[in-house]
Amino acid sequence: MDAATPWAESAAFADYLRAHIEGMKLPVSVRAFDGGQSNPTFQLTDASGRQWVLRKKPRGELLPSAHAVDREYRVMKALAGTPVPVPRMVGYCDDASVIGTPFYVMEFVAGRILWDPALPEFDAGERAALYDDINRVIAALHSVDAVQVGLADYGRPGQFFERQIARWTRQYRASETEPIAAMDRLIDWLPRHVPARSTSSIFHGDLRLDNFIVHPSEPRVLAVLDWELSTLGDPLGDLAHHALAWRLTSTEFRGMAEKVPLPAGVPSEQDFLLRYTERTGRPVALRDYEFSVAYAMFRLAAILQGIVKRAADGTATSARALETGLKARGIADAAWRSVREHFADAG
Repeated sequence: MDAATPWAESAAFADYLRAHIEGMKLPVSVRAFDGGQSNPTFQLTDASGRQWVLRKKPRGELLPSAHAVDREYRVMKALAGTPVPVPRMVGYCDDASVIGTPFYVMEFVAGRILWDPALPEFDAGERAALYDDINRVIAALHSVDAVQVGLADYGRPGQFFERQIARWTRQYRASETEPIAAMDRLIDWLPRHVPARSTSSIFHGDLRLDNFIVHPSEPRVLAVLDWELSTLGDPLGDLAHHALAWRLTSTEFRGMAEKVPLPAGVPSEQDFLLRYTERTGRPVALRDYEFSVAYAMFRLAAILQGIVKRAADGTATSARALETGLKARGIADAAWRSVREHFADAG
């Protein structure tokens, strides 16, 4: 039995699978997926070779509202049948006695997980096609009617940025291990410059390239993963998080800002934003967009600082957690540089 998955061969787990997953043939093998810093994720393969994915909360003391696998399950189940591609949900279990924490099971979607937004494995035409399909998916997500899919109560109405800044400030302070001057400046500046916007949509929360499953041989998206941070919120904040690929370098955090010019076929950030506004029919004020980018960097730095804390506490799910988390300082510095560049009153 793998020490990392002591529950994998337990009677309680077998009983759950037998009762809730139709057609599964026991015994089941369990393999942890590499990568990711948050909710532990495992591939389940039954005796016939069929595959599923199990995603669970990590063990140990966790930050408030973090690792919300119940919300991941709910939003993906609600999005089934919409233009937003998601895996099929199989079942959610809130009984921690089964494997030690709540978890859910979903279908396994065979495809590629890409990490480099410059897409070195693609030619120019494939890069252009994939970025356009990602743009389509993001625009589709932000166009879904939350009420019609049963998510009217999935987030609080109004004051999205105010609440999110306060939340991530609390999360950052709870996981702070050493002072980061840029974070202190952002914590002061951001609440005083929130745009006067009232737009709300389903908000994914982590629209990085590696959260899109790409078709095994075609440049198109098969599924969007990792909905842990999803809520109802300002879609511009969601889009800005995806745009960090253009703003950060590959050493800062999986970006491509150092690639000048961009690889052939990769759209500019401005062109990506323009295509998004054409698809959604919602124009974007540049000042609002730049605020959203600064907020997205601030939030990413807070998330990474949480990884540092979990690594120190021994609850991080990846062996590379500390290395990844320590990028928080550089991202906070990049956020403050962006604020100073685009806002004259930043000081």
